[in-house]
Amino acid sequence: MDIDSLDDRTAAAAFRRLVKHLRHRSDAQNVDLMGLAGFCRNCLSDWVSEADPGIDRETAREVVYGMPYAEWKKKHQAEATPEQIERMNASVAKNA
Repeated sequence: MDIDSLDDRTAAAAFRRLVKHLRHRSDAQNVDLMGLAGFCRNCLSDWVSEADPGIDRETAREVVYGMPYAEWKKKHQAEATPEQIERMNASVAKNA
């Protein structure tokens, strides 16, 4: 089955589950997600706002984070290490 043949209801349910999972796993730092998978919560937020131009970037981030982005950063985001940044850059380079 091709991803584009997945019905919207199923895709939406999976998306909501992913967002809830990322909200629950605030210990999973964005820099680590980027280092492993080449995307993070901010990327997901950007994809939401790109999919619906009526949703601005900050609103999309609040949808994904469950709170304003600045608040999430203050509560959960740690300082990235040089090693994390290096892994992230190598991983993101594979996205092109």
